[in-house]
This record gives sequence, C-alpha cells and structure tokens, in this order.
Amino acid sequence: VQLVESGGGLVQPGGSLRLSCAKSGSIFGLYTMAWHRQAPGKQREFVAVITVRDETNYADSVKGRFTISRDNSKNLLYLEMNSLKPEDTAVYYCNVHLVLSNDNIWGQGTQVTVSS
Repeated sequence: VQLVESGGGLVQPGGSLRLSCAKSGSIFGLYTMAWHRQAPGKQREFVAVITVRDETNYADSVKGRFTISRDNSKNLLYLEMNSLKPEDTAVYYCNVHLVLSNDNIWGQGTQVTVSS
C-alpha cells in the first residue's frame, strides 16, 4: 500500500486549502485513515480520523474548522481546512492504521504554510 499526499501550499491566515491522499494497493482487515501533522521542532500530532463506517474524530485545535472525508470509489482521502491560522503551519501526513496488527502506513507528507 502506498499513500501520496497533495494539495499543500502557502495560504494567508483565514484562508482555505484541501489536501488529498491517494491510496494505492489493497488493505485487508479493519483499518482507519487519518491525517497527522508535524510542525518544525515539534512532535507529530493527530489531526483527524475517519473509520470505514465514516465515523470521524478531530483534535480540539481543528474542530469546527477542518473536515475529513473519503471517496472509496477513487481511493482518496481528503482534509478540507478552513479558517487557517499560522499555528496550522506544518507538514501534513496521511496515515492508514491497521487495527488488528496495530501497524501504520504513512505518506511522504505535504507542506502547509499559513502566513501573510
């Protein structure tokens, strides 16, 4: 399985971006898909997760501003980000978590910079 993120870039505070993650290959068993991010000098942190039943959960810092969704027919995961703040600046990573084996698959990341 490979994950490839896209859609990052430079945006002004208050602006919006939509990140995409293209998944190739088959996954067997129960899994979730998520977005994480890592700011310079900080540890990678959870942003949002979606289950195979489309249940979602968000970090408190992005709740109400970010929306995670998936298009199973196209093997795509999305993160719609609105009302962006400078503190949202980070490399955003797509993640597949295999529930039974507790393994993780990561993409290479896409840079999001929020600055005026």
